[in-house]
Amino acid sequence: MTGKQDLVESVLAGKRLPLARLLTLVENDAPEGRAALDQLFTHTGRAHLIGVTGSPGSGKSSLVNQIALALRNPTDGKPARSVAIVAVDPTSPFTGGAVLGDRVRMRDLAGDPGIFIRSMASRGALGGLSRATTGVVQALDAAGFDIVLVETVGAGQSEVDIARLAHTTLVIEAPGMGDDIQAIKAGILEIADILVINKADHPGVDSTVRALRAMLELGHPTHHRAAAGSTAVLWIPPVLQTIATKSEGIGELVDAIYRHAAYLHETGAWQLRDRIRLQSELEQLVQLELTARWQDSVSPELLQATLSMIEARQISPYQAAIQLTHPLPEPHSG
Repeated sequence: MTGKQDLVESVLAGKRLPLARLLTLVENDAPEGRAALDQLFTHTGRAHLIGVTGSPGSGKSSLVNQIALALRNPTDGKPARSVAIVAVDPTSPFTGGAVLGDRVRMRDLAGDPGIFIRSMASRGALGGLSRATTGVVQALDAAGFDIVLVETVGAGQSEVDIARLAHTTLVIEAPGMGDDIQAIKAGILEIADILVINKADHPGVDSTVRALRAMLELGHPTHHRAAAGSTAVLWIPPVLQTIATKSEGIGELVDAIYRHAAYLHETGAWQLRDRIRLQSELEQLVQLELTARWQDSVSPELLQATLSMIEARQISPYQAAIQLTHPLPEPHSG
């Protein structure tokens, strides 16, 4: 058995050390990691992918902690779910590694064999989601986790990228921070399947609830619609209140997550979102592959000469791009 096959079979068997090794290979974009993901892909598509985003300081990590605990220790008769947490952190400018250390803040989850936590550096990717995040989520899906929670850095408008990855997107706000208006401006409400006002014991919670509900009543974004041809009603994102530090409101939030998953399955929207996510991934990978091939095909001398022409305003950047990607045929001799 080759090392690659052994790694794949170990991940499928639920072994944690090989899984951690695979995630490192994926983060580093190593050939062995890409090859393993290729083999594992047929085992994906079963996990419920949940994105958690929102304002810095809204308590996302504490809330993710409580959600995971509730999923592992249900009180409503539902089965315990295995949970993987991907915490996408800002990148350290010195080491390139994750710097927030979410695992330190999630000590309550330590020692539970049904929970796996991985911190990742965003590495400057738009939306705080590095390209490797998709691969990491696929690996965790193939490893058999029922639910994969992806917590992002909460960096503003580009956070809408998480909607392309997740089946269910939680947008977390906190009262008294002015973030309700900021979220509206950033368009982040448009991606919310569930709106959560954490720190609901802080002043200003009522005005935040009113502002968010008022915005939701103005219309329902198209991504909340069911698959084409469905007569199902639209999903209207609930506005929930939680106090993660006191474990309050967590049961209602987990119930909303289950209800949204049921809605997606009943209306065909689950498959629709999967298709949109896979299309986005395909387009991104094609762009990367074509860019790499283009860079290999263009000599540094030609590129510098073209840049000089642009700098001298002899041709526009668009004209240069056309010339570099659509070379003219060689003239015939004689």
